[in-house]
Amino acid sequence: MPNMSSNERVWPAADAHDELLLMTDFLTFLRLTAVLKVEGLSWADASATPIPTSPVVSALGVLRHLTAVERWWLSIEAGGVELPSLWGEDADASWLLHEGDTVESVIAEYRAEWARSEDALKGLGPDDRTRGDHEGNGRTVRWVLAHLVQETGRHVGHLDFLRELADGEKGE
Repeated sequence: MPNMSSNERVWPAADAHDELLLMTDFLTFLRLTAVLKVEGLSWADASATPIPTSPVVSALGVLRHLTAVERWWLSIEAGGVELPSLWGEDADASWLLHEGDTVESVIAEYRAEWARSEDALKGLGPDDRTRGDHEGNGRTVRWVLAHLVQETGRHVGHLDFLRELADGEKGE
């Protein structure tokens, strides 16, 4: 598994034989890409909401939302861990920044959630049913990880545009 405490992104092994490891390696790659898209931005650029039709979507808001997504799907749903949900009553709650937030603190919260998620998944295989199963769907860990990879990838795409709008930086 790649080192999640550094920003060094490593492509998953092309000859991967372990499905769970392959999915978690892709998720780690996307997580690190999300962080790299936000690191180095000023508070003004990282908290800017430049899309008129999406007034709560900022680069930091994307990370805040991804933190909530990880908490729900990996820790609470898959792992069955008793933690407060970060969703809130309002559909926009997981995107909102809070007084006292900094670029560094939002990134640190996201990284802390990765460790929580890793602990929550210990002992689970791809065919195992989620421990939380709050909606009674009988989802597998495979389904949850596939969902997380697609959702994180989609939001990394949003970060591509937000970073380019902020300072012109392009690239993976």
